[in-house]
Amino acid sequence: MYARFTISFPALFLVPVLAFGQVFEPRVPEPADIRLEEEGGGPAEEGNEFETDRDSFTPATTLVGRRRWVIESAYTFLDNRRVPETHSFPEIVMRYGVADWLELRLGANYEVGGAGNPISANNANDLQDAPELEEEATISYGLKAALTNQNGWVPQSAVILQAFTPTSGTSTDTHPALTYVSGWTLPNGCVWDSGIRYSTGSEEEDRFNVWCPSTVIKIPLGDRWKAHLEYFGIFSEGRGRETTQHFISPGAHYLITSDWEVGARFGWGLNDQSPKFFVNIGGGYRF
Repeated sequence: MYARFTISFPALFLVPVLAFGQVFEPRVPEPADIRLEEEGGGPAEEGNEFETDRDSFTPATTLVGRRRWVIESAYTFLDNRRVPETHSFPEIVMRYGVADWLELRLGANYEVGGAGNPISANNANDLQDAPELEEEATISYGLKAALTNQNGWVPQSAVILQAFTPTSGTSTDTHPALTYVSGWTLPNGCVWDSGIRYSTGSEEEDRFNVWCPSTVIKIPLGDRWKAHLEYFGIFSEGRGRETTQHFISPGAHYLITSDWEVGARFGWGLNDQSPKFFVNIGGGYRF
């Protein structure tokens, strides 16, 4: 059985969820949105900047929009300590907007290496530490729902509920995951988002919980560029041999058009149980 939840987290990750009636107030398009449309990038989605969930470990607080599709994909390289390096691809996620406040998600990924991939949020079983080379393919499925729009101290927020099922490899367990993300757009245009993810994990007969807090500052650099700096951690609870991983990660993404984004992030593990270094490169397209 999974251990009782005994970890406490900063109030930053415990912002109250308000009523759905406050969610969908229209936003006036920003000048950057209008310029992107005028430059041939296609219409912006109700004035909202397109942003994939793969830009950072912390997913975006925005959704794809009603009757819109987003396809995002990435490659991750991890330089592990003491075990072979890990490669993860294509980290593909297809997202479809059923309504303005709700989207459905379907994803797939393949990993090979000496340890699991804790860098991409589309892998719930992210604490493996086997010395031999392992291969695993998974599919993911679930939904993302908007909760609140930013209104004063009330943040923009969303929740992601999904599950991960292996289709090849030694693992046979399906793991559910629940992510809550919230954040504010500051007066200077910077965005401060924070999230907390809970999932189950397993390794052979060991069953445990996984907690992943994160926070990221995103800084606009003109109309199309945005840079970020992020901290995220991965903590097991109730595992036979507990694991704690800390990361610091800068990155950037670029809007080729208002519906086509590319980006990269890299970072370092801050303790001995974390990979020494990682690189993640990918993009997304909305239609």
